[in-house]
Parts: sequence; C-alpha cells; structure tokens
Amino acid sequence: MDELCAPRKPPRYGEVVAVAAIAVLVGLTIVGRLPDAEHRKFLPLDLVVGIASVGLMPLVFRRPVPGAIAVAVLAAFSPAATPPSTVGTLNVALRQPLRTSIMVAAVGTASHLIQGLWQPIHGLPYFWYALLVVVVHAGLLGWGQGTQARKQLLASLRERAVRAEAEQGRRVAEARSLERTKMAREMHDVLAHRLSLLATYAGALEYRPDSSPEKLAKAAGVIRTGVHQALDELREVINVLRDEEVYEGRPQPTFGDLRALVEESRAAGSAISYDDRVADASSLPPATGRTAYRVVQEGLTNARKHAAGCPVKVIVTGQPGDGLRIELINPASSGTPLVPGSGTGLVGLTERVQLAGGTLDHGREPGGAFRLAASLPWPA
Repeated sequence: MDELCAPRKPPRYGEVVAVAAIAVLVGLTIVGRLPDAEHRKFLPLDLVVGIASVGLMPLVFRRPVPGAIAVAVLAAFSPAATPPSTVGTLNVALRQPLRTSIMVAAVGTASHLIQGLWQPIHGLPYFWYALLVVVVHAGLLGWGQGTQARKQLLASLRERAVRAEAEQGRRVAEARSLERTKMAREMHDVLAHRLSLLATYAGALEYRPDSSPEKLAKAAGVIRTGVHQALDELREVINVLRDEEVYEGRPQPTFGDLRALVEESRAAGSAISYDDRVADASSLPPATGRTAYRVVQEGLTNARKHAAGCPVKVIVTGQPGDGLRIELINPASSGTPLVPGSGTGLVGLTERVQLAGGTLDHGREPGGAFRLAASLPWPA
C-alpha cells in the first residue's frame, strides 16, 4: 500500500510521450485564444507560462505534490497552464493520500478562480465558470482517489490470496504430517504386538529345548514368518515417515477381530481368559471398535513383555447407551521382562482413548496384579 502512495518515477519513454502530449495541448490553448483581441494581448504571458508549465512536467511526474502546486500557481496567470495543472491534480489524486490530494485540488481550484476573475471567458458568466472549475477539480479528485483505492484493494486482495494459498499449503502439509504420524502409530502398535509374539516363541524354544523336532520346526517356521511380517511392517513405517510413497493403508481392525487377536496370542502360548459380554456388538461405532481393539492389543503385548507365561484375564462388557468397558488383568511377574519396553505405549494408548471420548486407567492392584481398564462411549 505504501508503494502505491509513494512517489514513483514513470518510465522515461512514457514521461517523454506525456510531456509531448501536454505541450501540444498547451499550444492548442494558446492558439485558441488568438482570435479574441482582448486575449491576444496576453500572448507573451501565455507563451512564458506555457513554456514554464511544460518545463515543470518532469517535476510533476517525479515529485507530484510540489510539481502540481507549481503549475497550479502558474494557472492563475494564464489558461496556458491549465492542461499541466489538470494533469498535476490528477497525478496527485492517483498517487497521494486523500488529505494531500484535497490540498492540491484546492490550490488548483483557487488558481483557476483567480484566472477567471482577470481573464474571463466571454459569454460564460463567472458563476458558471466557478461552478465548472469546482466540478472539474472535484471530478479529478474523485477519479484519482477512486482509482487509487481500487489499486489498493486489488493489491490487498492479491496479498490475501497469496497468504491464503500459503496458509492452505501449510494446513495441507500439517494434515499430511498428522496423518503420517497416525499411520505410523497404528503400525507401531501392530509391530510391537508382532515382536512380542516373536519373543514369546523364541522364549519357548530357549526354555524347552527338549521339545520334539516337529514342534521345534513349527516354532521356527512361526518365528521366520513373524520376522518377515515384522520387517514388512517396519518398512511401511519408515516409508510413511519419509513420505516416499502414498500409503494406501491396510484394513483397520474392528471389534469383531478381537477374538482372532486373542486366538493369535493363545497360539503363541499365552494363557488368556476371554469373557465377552457385549450386547448387540453390530451397533458399536467402528471408531470405538478400533479403539477397543488397540486397548486389548496393547494390554496383551504388555502382558507378554512384563509377565511372560502368566495368565491374562480379558473382560469386555457394554451395550448401547451404557458404554463399552474393557478390562485386562495379569499377575505380576518377578522375572526380567521378556522384551524391554520404552514406556510410551500406555501414553499413546491414553491419548487414543481420550480422543475417542473415553477414559483409561492402569496400575497395580493391592494384590500385586496389573490392571488395565478402559471406558469408551457407546451412544444409544
């Protein structure tokens, strides 16, 4: 906006053309006054004022306010300065603030009113001449200020559009980053679950070396398959975080996958008591079902890490309008954790449950058992 209002030097070619056009108008004004004998006596003054006003035009373009005032003062002495004065008033109105433009327009009006007093136009009463002068200068002022306001508005809209585009780009980038983080968190949970299963199978091989060759081969095959799956999932996490490709996403688990999750852990040797008391599970919102699945998955993973070989009790209850409650209880283990944990799993799980509108509680019970309980909303 400041750039629009600040004096600017026009291109040299345009300045030369404008000055030449104004010189032509000044010449026509002087020639047009020659047929009138009363005005003919002012010819020397007209020539001097005309030449001076044309010579001041570069100043009008480069320093609008003093240049416009100078040619306006000359207009008080001769109509030959009227074209340059008119251009000066319009130039100021186009490029300067309203207060400055009004001042210059007032100077031009006063000069032309003085000109009309001592060089009146024959056949035009002074009242109508004065009215014409005021209307013309007011029109020049309005035209210039309106054009300037339009330019400022367009510049403001252009700037707002650029800012909006940049803001939109930033929001898109943030949304993509958030989505990648969510995907990576989902796959992290799956990967942690997979690794804990592998650790369970490896622990069984370590502590039961006397198993039959068939069982050892089966366990080794499970471990090999699990390692391949874990590597694939880890590669997906890395690709998502690097944003090297568009991740299509594997099908998200639902509440109906809970039993398969429990059976997978049982197949790895975990003793799990699963008590499902959910009424009308088909009406459970998908987002709530996914959160419930993650709660049970994290609970089973932690149980395998910190209490390997101990039985786990899983209780799921709820009905529409009453909410969904999940509870996992496993005895404490005095041994070393099978897999070292980072301690961030329950933190992320708490955040996930809170985002779903529920609550999560975990900690040691008076008897030493570890309890993980979640409550999730289930609209009627």
